[in-house]
Amino acid sequence: MLLALQIENYAIIKSLQISFDSGFTAITGETGAGKSIIIGALSLILGNRVDTSVLYDKSKKCYVEGSFNLEKLNIKHFFEQNDLDYQTITILRREISETGKSRAFINDTPVTISQLKELAQYLVDIHSQHHHLLIENQGFKLKIIDEYSQNIDLVESYQLKHAEYKKTVIELDQLLEAKSKSIQENDYFEFLNTELQEANISLGEQEDIEKQISILSNAELIKTKLFQSSNIFHDEPVSLLSSLQELKGNCSAISTFDEKFQSLTERINSVIIEMKDIDFEISSFSNEVEVNPDYLQLLTDRLDLLNKLQQKHRVHSIQELIEKHQFIQSQLSQFSDNQDRIDLVSENKAKLFDELNQIGDKISSIRKSNLDSLENEIIQRITSIGIPDGILKIQLESTDQFFENGKDKVVFLFTANKGIPLAEVEKVASGGEISRLMLAIKSVISTKNILPTVIFDEIDTGISGDVAGKVARLMQKIASDRQLLVITHLPQIAAKAKIHYFVYKEVVDGKTYTNIKELKSDDRVEEIAAMMSGDSITNAARQTAKELILEN
Repeated sequence: MLLALQIENYAIIKSLQISFDSGFTAITGETGAGKSIIIGALSLILGNRVDTSVLYDKSKKCYVEGSFNLEKLNIKHFFEQNDLDYQTITILRREISETGKSRAFINDTPVTISQLKELAQYLVDIHSQHHHLLIENQGFKLKIIDEYSQNIDLVESYQLKHAEYKKTVIELDQLLEAKSKSIQENDYFEFLNTELQEANISLGEQEDIEKQISILSNAELIKTKLFQSSNIFHDEPVSLLSSLQELKGNCSAISTFDEKFQSLTERINSVIIEMKDIDFEISSFSNEVEVNPDYLQLLTDRLDLLNKLQQKHRVHSIQELIEKHQFIQSQLSQFSDNQDRIDLVSENKAKLFDELNQIGDKISSIRKSNLDSLENEIIQRITSIGIPDGILKIQLESTDQFFENGKDKVVFLFTANKGIPLAEVEKVASGGEISRLMLAIKSVISTKNILPTVIFDEIDTGISGDVAGKVARLMQKIASDRQLLVITHLPQIAAKAKIHYFVYKEVVDGKTYTNIKELKSDDRVEEIAAMMSGDSITNAARQTAKELILEN
């Protein structure tokens, strides 16, 4: 439960320290004194959003600190999961700097706002006077059913799955849209890829073709020159080889006379060997070269194709053309990968769809099984607080759609009077009736959840007279097994509280501040009497106040 609350520099609160006890605590004060501001400060350490306008003194930071006794709560798992030190008396703190930057702490360890909010869900449940506006909200009405059915964990599991499903649907839509846009482009890449594959280009091919074309284009000239060269070796009467043989013979004949002649003979012999080899190659080349106009045309066509492909792809070499082909293939591969991703996401979507269906159906089943009991308990409560003929009927319709909280649509039908047909509660109930209905709902729900602290922030709006006493007794019952803090303007409710705090404004050095004090004995009688009769407190009002207090 909440043990203490310390507030510094928040709204019109300069500095405030409040201690709390178990059971029923009432907080009263004039309109605008700052009662709801205190709850607003408390909500900061429960993970609510920060508004920099809450800084009363813009030159100083604001902080709110709350102490909670966790002894009877089984929530050590939260501290273990978040790597936090567990302490029976745990302190939650929220700081807002002069620049509006917010920081959160649990037992002096910095935490995220989501961690703070997660822990707060085990500690405090705040019901505001404005919550009756939510009666029109589908999610709020379903949450009432789920809290009563103790179905919240399953709904949270559904919501996580639903968020994943929506994300998957969005991703699949984006992939399919991208595929649609790229189909035309992919067809073009397929055409280019096929064209290049059929061309079967190889590195160095163009240079080789150009060389062959050069030879074939000049085949007659080459053959003529090679033939003439061959004749030089063999034609009579004077052939090159015959002359060399004669030269060799002459030198050999005189080689015995001097080593120089022997050397000349050897050198001439080497020349003869080289000339014979050259003669052989010329003969071979001559046989290889042929005049082949068909093959020349084939090579020319091939060279034209290579040049056209280079021009088409705006490259300057076969190497660049091959690289272009590789790029096209990578684009096609990427398109294929995208299709694989589409298949994978589609499978995941179908799987999540089935899982959502199963969880959604289970949630619906649990909700429906608890409707009669919930309706009866709420009717009992509204009967006890001044709507004796009130009837509430909850209609739950299961659908095939996935909503944020399941697959159901819900309608609360209500009538406060006999003979008047049921209609949607937001259309037929008066403000006071809605307030009492909400209080009845909250009281029923509070018996189902295990939160140690429940706060009613002026939830009794629109209630007065004899009904107020009945509401007070209902609140007493709620407070019998939990800590209940009630901000109220009704004396009947304030009188039933175990502890009574009074919120007031005071002016210090020309500035207005909110302060709070606990009322006891005569001070409490005076406050309750003032709540009944206004500024002019009568002895009768004092006597009535004493009697209300003594009824406890």
